[in-house]
Amino acid sequence: MERKWQKIKNQVLGKKFDLSVVLAEDSLMKKLNEKYRKKTGTTNVLSFPLSKTAGEIFINKKAVRPNYLFIHSLLHLKGFRHGKKMEAEEKKLWREISSQA
Repeated sequence: MERKWQKIKNQVLGKKFDLSVVLAEDSLMKKLNEKYRKKTGTTNVLSFPLSKTAGEIFINKKAVRPNYLFIHSLLHLKGFRHGKKMEAEEKKLWREISSQA
């Protein structure tokens, strides 16, 4: 995992959280989206909590903003749902990861 992603992951989920990140093709993203979300077609990102201390993130290889999608998924794994609180946290983390570039 990239160093900046590792740092953000540790900040959001903690150092002991076991995270797998997969950069996937459209075909796999489509299959996973249909199987687990019951939605037709591909998607940019999916996150799967496996336990309280482990999870997986799948990011579409064609995604335009993988850093943002990574942050978005980390917050879902932490338990955030879409809304103003999640958006505020995303913006804060986005500024941090952007300044590390």
